[in-house]
Amino acid sequence: MTTSQELAGVLATVPMFRRLRPEDRLAVAQIAEIHHYPRGGAVYREGDPAPFLHVVLDGSIKVVKSTAAGRDVILEVFGRGEPFGAVAALEEIPYPAGAIALEETEVVAIRRDELFSLLENRPTLVRGLLSGLTQRLVALSQRIADQSGGRVEARLARVFSRFATERGESQGKEIFVAVALSRQELADLAGTTIETAIRTMSRWEKEGVVLTERGGFRIANPAALGELADG
Repeated sequence: MTTSQELAGVLATVPMFRRLRPEDRLAVAQIAEIHHYPRGGAVYREGDPAPFLHVVLDGSIKVVKSTAAGRDVILEVFGRGEPFGAVAALEEIPYPAGAIALEETEVVAIRRDELFSLLENRPTLVRGLLSGLTQRLVALSQRIADQSGGRVEARLARVFSRFATERGESQGKEIFVAVALSRQELADLAGTTIETAIRTMSRWEKEGVVLTERGGFRIANPAALGELADG
């Protein structure tokens, strides 16, 4: 069982909480809960009330939005140390999109009402949290720019490059990323069609750039992928 001190240490690695004073992080850890989700488990559904602010402790979460045609489209994938659903929780509005575990995942959940009570009594916590949220918004803005600019192949390459940086495990000259994504999910993240994602991935596999494996994908030629991402 994770103690408050141990959880405070984990929060120190999370950009959103990194700038907090140690005593403020400990206060947040004391009101936090750890929730476990199996692969495919829903943290929350689109339109649900938003009583919690969530942070990925281990694993990964995909945030999905339903289209008018009834299909779920991935808006973003969040990994270790990344908050999700924060705006809805802080603004006290329903979650605008759902959150689903891509694998077995642990999530830190902080109840909004208890966090607000802390904020009222700890001005240093307010300043630190605002600074962390600002950094988070800057990072998300860069991701949006990456996913919307340039050719489709470059956008898809940047998706893989980000996963390699954030979740990759070096294995010699290759990088393995233990995040299993379907072609449709990759298409959503790159802002393209599933047909284009399938064609691109097939070509990359033949060229030995990115290989799909059980439980994830292998970047067999990181240098080539980097050149594609810059294209």
